[in-house]
Amino acid sequence: MITATKGTRRLHSAAAVALTSGALLATGALTAIPAQAATAPTITAKSGFLMNSATGKTLFSKAGSTHRLTASTTKIMTAKVVLSQSNLNLDAKVTIKKAYSDYIVSRGASSAHLIVGDKITVRRLLYAMLLPSGCDAAMALADKYGSGSTVSARTKNFIAKMNTTARSLGLTNTHFESFDGISNGSNHSTARDLTVLARSAMKSSTFKAVVKTKSYRATTTTKTGSTRTMGTWTNTNALLGWNGTLGVKTGSGTQAKYCLVFAATKNGESVMGAVLTASSAANRTADVKKLINYGYAKIS
Repeated sequence: MITATKGTRRLHSAAAVALTSGALLATGALTAIPAQAATAPTITAKSGFLMNSATGKTLFSKAGSTHRLTASTTKIMTAKVVLSQSNLNLDAKVTIKKAYSDYIVSRGASSAHLIVGDKITVRRLLYAMLLPSGCDAAMALADKYGSGSTVSARTKNFIAKMNTTARSLGLTNTHFESFDGISNGSNHSTARDLTVLARSAMKSSTFKAVVKTKSYRATTTTKTGSTRTMGTWTNTNALLGWNGTLGVKTGSGTQAKYCLVFAATKNGESVMGAVLTASSAANRTADVKKLINYGYAKIS
């Protein structure tokens, strides 16, 4: 009798476990995959970094603190310095100088095709710099917000402000020697530092609005006072809109190869990161997609 009673209890316990398991399966409680189970991706870029942009927690790093050339991702800092100016007037007008045109021609730099003599607002210069990656626009902003008696002195002073801002953000592995990423090899940062920089820049509603814009058509004021409508500026970031991607900035160069600082938000989950020195634009895109998907899985 005692044995039978114990057996009956075991059967009741087994039935209870089965019922409980069935209920959990029915509600999906046992089907959720723990966030930590997500498999870290393999990327081809020499450096990569990913963070939970809501918390700042690191989610992935591959040579994340190794110095790399930054190319036009440098322009994130240029925009950051401009947008940090006290009493900033985004509608203030800047006259396009021949020096800006001469600069991009001499260096074969990317251009927003700004026209000498035209006047354009600071806000539109930000679009010109961050969408088509106009080095002429970057120089115009550096000249506007640097101090000195010449274009050279003002742009040099602006670059100093970029480095001061880097230090204030704790970007200990970052050094700028240009306002646009064109350098003699000393304009460097890391995937981690650029991600931290982007996280700070994205706190500006103006910056965030600009970098998520796919295309923009600006107007300028000509020497005679008439209105000129510029050709369409198309964002060089082809990933915009994919899986919640809303920024931030591409970069490319002979030595820097292909770079992208990115941010994405989906279903309340936000990730941010960077890939540097990818061997091709296609590999850069593939790497970023892997990181974004991994980030969502990691924090879900």
